[in-house]
Amino acid sequence: MIANIGKPTIFASPSVIIMSMPKTPQTFSKHFLWGAATSAHQVEGGNHNTWSVWELENARALAARALYQYGDLSSWGYTSKLATNPANYVSGRAVDHYKRYEQDFDLLGDLNMNAFRFSIEWSRIEPQEGAWNVEAIAHYKTYIDTLHKRGIEPVMTLFHFTLPVWFAEKGGFEKRANIKYFLRYVEKVMEELSTNVRYAITINEPNIYSERSYHEGAWPPNTQSNWKTLAVMNNLIRAHNQAAVLIYKLKPRMKVSIAYHTAYIYAGDDAWLSQLSASFMQYVHDDYYLKRVYKNCDFLGINYYRSYRVYGYRIHNPEQHHSDLGWEISPDNIEHALVRLHDKYKLPILITENGIADARDEKRQAWIEATIRAMLAAQSEGVNLIGYLHWSLLDNIELDSGRWPRFGLAQVNYLTMERKLRPSAVWFGKVIKRLRKAEKEES
Repeated sequence: MIANIGKPTIFASPSVIIMSMPKTPQTFSKHFLWGAATSAHQVEGGNHNTWSVWELENARALAARALYQYGDLSSWGYTSKLATNPANYVSGRAVDHYKRYEQDFDLLGDLNMNAFRFSIEWSRIEPQEGAWNVEAIAHYKTYIDTLHKRGIEPVMTLFHFTLPVWFAEKGGFEKRANIKYFLRYVEKVMEELSTNVRYAITINEPNIYSERSYHEGAWPPNTQSNWKTLAVMNNLIRAHNQAAVLIYKLKPRMKVSIAYHTAYIYAGDDAWLSQLSASFMQYVHDDYYLKRVYKNCDFLGINYYRSYRVYGYRIHNPEQHHSDLGWEISPDNIEHALVRLHDKYKLPILITENGIADARDEKRQAWIEATIRAMLAAQSEGVNLIGYLHWSLLDNIELDSGRWPRFGLAQVNYLTMERKLRPSAVWFGKVIKRLRKAEKEES
């Protein structure tokens, strides 16, 4: 943990970051991907899918329980107005990215980024079973071509939590037989939208989707069933493996993976119970899924936000600094997560999400700095790291939390839709410029 997180401090300049790099033959590869990430439902606006239906049905309940969920957080004083407003939980036009994407791509250029992760909204492509939306396909073609022409590497995600209503009515991923519909959609996307795409993410955070939707019952379809949780998880394993085989058949040069929500889980002492519990928790959290899909991955896409310290059989985190969502801040532990995953699965790693909810922009810069240092340390330990994509480019709809958690490098005024890069983002853009210059000089 870096000591100055959460305090008003002066952070390291971009040149200091460069000069403090380990003296290795290579810092970051000249092909390293520096970018940001979004998902369609959270930024586009105007979607009709399982989430947009669920939001309308649950907005009042979500607003009513916000005080109970978040009222004890230090951020409550400046987030409560939005958090207790039902309109906060309805995506509506989101941040209007569907119409303003070129303006948002300008931000990528301002930040000296060369990669962008986005998702294709299945419900736009196939709003009714077997009926393809020609206009939506044309939109995404132009969207991807625009990124490509700007020299920005598109990283395309096929499933990022939201489903067409018709697919959910068939049982969604609860039923193994329904995987064929997902494969049909994947095939259509590969045929229509893959010309300028080298990196494809099949499924975003299958563990979080299964847990939140079917174990906790907090996300649609609000089911609490251990049996369905396991069934969905196993079906998402099958969905990835079958989709990867299909993609390789259609596009042999495509680099395929998942975006997996990892966490670093570690024992807080040397007690055998702490060690055993941490190992078991890590297996359940990560390895149950990953060991069944990694052979159909060209790299590992990982999303990292948190770590967990275990004493005995329970989690007891240091609880020193927190994000606006109350998540403990431990960006430096990504080093250990990267090393563990690389040593176990022997694959290159792309960080597909990493960021912090920080409306006042007091902690984001320190988070990014600690993360970059951790990435460098991981590389010195042999990790083949191919890129870093920050969550998120824009403030957006954070699913069941709505608009109040601010993850964006760019602040969005939800009334006017004006975008403005935060000071931490401006700093990060300068760091990327220096790092990319250093990469060229190294090569």
